[in-house]
Amino acid sequence: MKAVGYKKSLPTDAADALIDFETTKPQPAGRDIRVAVKAISVNPVDYKVRKRAAPPEGETKILGYDAAGVVDAVGPDVTLFKAGDEVYYAGSIQRQGTNSEFHLVDERIVGRKPSTLSFAEAAALPLTSITAWELLFDRLGAVPGRSVDPRTLLIIGGAGGVGSILTQLARRLTGLTVVATASRPETQKWCLDLGAHAVIDHSKPMKEQIDKLKLPPVALIASLTNTGDHYKALADIIAPQGKYGLIDDPAEFNVAAFKGKSVSVHWESMFTRSSFRTPDMIGQHALLNDVADLIDKGVLRTTLDQAFGTINAANLKRAHALLESGKSRGKIVLEGW
Repeated sequence: MKAVGYKKSLPTDAADALIDFETTKPQPAGRDIRVAVKAISVNPVDYKVRKRAAPPEGETKILGYDAAGVVDAVGPDVTLFKAGDEVYYAGSIQRQGTNSEFHLVDERIVGRKPSTLSFAEAAALPLTSITAWELLFDRLGAVPGRSVDPRTLLIIGGAGGVGSILTQLARRLTGLTVVATASRPETQKWCLDLGAHAVIDHSKPMKEQIDKLKLPPVALIASLTNTGDHYKALADIIAPQGKYGLIDDPAEFNVAAFKGKSVSVHWESMFTRSSFRTPDMIGQHALLNDVADLIDKGVLRTTLDQAFGTINAANLKRAHALLESGKSRGKIVLEGW
């Protein structure tokens, strides 16, 4: 089967940063399903792994986590899916990735593809939807279904992949006031179109901008990017006894900045369940099915922004470069072989 991978950790502009190659089609066992991959999307974790985790000598690592496709075969213990089912999912960071024609994934972290979306539109959603859902409801404790919530959620990096779905979830499913940050006119408009009540510029002092809006207390903060640059200012903004969640990897982060206000700090990684095979691992199956239902009812929309063509090394290198630039919005998707 065709696949895209890498043998050494190289800069994006290096000729062999990503390579096209052929490998053996994997065979499903246990609760694994084999998916014929139709479309993938690219996330920051892809380039971070490529830059930091060189595969063992002589091996080629396949990247990619988001995928949408058709179940091709199932392991003997599979009960949730059958051959021919259309699915979408975000995979496991401990296994070979989705940048391949066929891919093995545990059925417990797979959902049914939204029927109203194409494979490309669906591929944009899994990793960011899981991250945003777990961050909002499991880590920050937002209350779904509440018509009025007298608090503000501040989303740092609202135009990115996670921010794009988090804004929708918070606006459509909770009573929170939702404020996103974005620094360019096109990304600010993107956030407003997705449902943010207001947008502020994180490249300028944020407290003054928040104060001018005269909003309910900023009791919840989702820090999705550049946490190391912003967290001290955010400790000044957040309300006493608030909740602060982050998903990135700041080089410097001193939790003591939040002590005086008794703010709780929460890290979110959507790979935790699959990496540690937690008892509630199947929760991601249910979560993705819930997102599919919300998509099909018109409550949520795909966050696909750019299609970069077929799945190959050259197009994936372009996607990695754009993500590394920090100037992308929504999701980048590749489709077909």
